[in-house]
Amino acid sequence: MQYKRILLKLSGEALMGDRQYGIDPKRLAEYAKEIKEVVEKGIEVAIVIGGGNIFRGVAGASNGMDRVQGDHMGMLATVINGLALQSALEDEDVHTRLQTALEIKEVAEPYIKRKAIRHLEKGRVVIFGAGTGNPYFTTDTAAVLRAIEINADCILKGTRVDGVYDSDPEKNKDAIKFETITFKDVISKGLKVMDMTAFTLSQENELPIIIFDMNKEGNLVKLVSGEEIGTIINN
Repeated sequence: MQYKRILLKLSGEALMGDRQYGIDPKRLAEYAKEIKEVVEKGIEVAIVIGGGNIFRGVAGASNGMDRVQGDHMGMLATVINGLALQSALEDEDVHTRLQTALEIKEVAEPYIKRKAIRHLEKGRVVIFGAGTGNPYFTTDTAAVLRAIEINADCILKGTRVDGVYDSDPEKNKDAIKFETITFKDVISKGLKVMDMTAFTLSQENELPIIIFDMNKEGNLVKLVSGEEIGTIINN
């Protein structure tokens, strides 16, 4: 296998499927099956999932809500998604633990680095919820932070686009895809991959990011098996 330990970053919007909001059980089940295949290959999997399908703090703030309150609501939305994904994985007989940066001991373990690593070593999937536990930080930043803390080999960011392009491929059919690109070039070209805090943190810690299409069946397994899928960003 190409990697021993990965951190998979999923957007909350990805869980909507064709819906306008909420969680599509069919899409959730598809993701669970994909993740199970990776776990069965002996790869340790940690996951950070967004909450945009339920609530987006920035949107709340723009409508007159306090930004801090809005971001805390967004963090709780990631916990809801984490519980849903945990349930879907356990339906596939995958042992899973949900750890949260905000203490909600009735539904999840508090985030403890050593405990998370121990779960991974035992073959359990660990889902990190509630972002970093702080307002003003995105789940992208949480994903990079957790990946560094658990010594992940890379971040796999599953999106609906199959890599990084020089312009939006959904708007420009002539957009050019990059197979590999450096952190420096992503910044100089102004390409939107992650928010700058997350991106800079990844660059400073020499943590590669792979952007790929999570919605294409089999892509995740092919990627961890060494096939060249998506775009690799590194130094």
